[in-house]
Amino acid sequence: MRIKVIACEVLFRELCLCAAHARSVVDLVFLRRGLHDAPDTLREQVQAAIDDTDEEKCQAVALGYGLCSNGAAGLRARGLPLVLPRAHDCITLLLGSREEYDRRFSQSPGTYYYSGGWIEREADRVPRRPEDGAGLDLSFDEMVAKYGSDNAEYLWEFKSGWMKNYTRATNIDTGLGDSKAYAEYARRIADERGWQYDEVPGRLSLLQALLAGEWDEDRFLVVPPSHEIVQSVGPDIVSTRQ
Repeated sequence: MRIKVIACEVLFRELCLCAAHARSVVDLVFLRRGLHDAPDTLREQVQAAIDDTDEEKCQAVALGYGLCSNGAAGLRARGLPLVLPRAHDCITLLLGSREEYDRRFSQSPGTYYYSGGWIEREADRVPRRPEDGAGLDLSFDEMVAKYGSDNAEYLWEFKSGWMKNYTRATNIDTGLGDSKAYAEYARRIADERGWQYDEVPGRLSLLQALLAGEWDEDRFLVVPPSHEIVQSVGPDIVSTRQ
């Protein structure tokens, strides 16, 4: 089997390792990490990569994404099956299963996760559209210059409010790259924000199955040709419609 894999670059090291060991022939296409800040742009660029597939050469297109702030919702399969892990985001992909993600979420719901790829690509930014929160990626001084001091204070408080929901930073260590530097980075962020810090081992089993064509219904959504991905309420996370 030959599979085209379209994935976020935060999974670069992990997917390259999995591809090297896969029995399938794997063609990897990586898109920018910063697209997570602009889900509509992410959807457009992933769809363009799907549409650019040589359907005579490949048997399926697989996505190295989760639902990702609804960025995957609306993606449409063309002439080949389209495969998406049943995951909200890359945290599940790096932990290895929804069960492990759910277990950790129930134990520590206020956890912000880091990984080597997320940290390596941290500087990447994609301009936001109004519907994605354009302007919120400015510094406070830039907000003051653009919107005035009162509006800037409101926007800055809104932008920073998400941090109030977190109390812990967890570094997912897949054993690839400079693990020590990644851990130091995540620990420093935790110290600056007054969060607890811990590390957990990553597992590549879900990514390995994605590249191996082992697409059981419990872990993966297989979108038939000419169908699209939609968000699903409940444990399935995603489903399809024509």
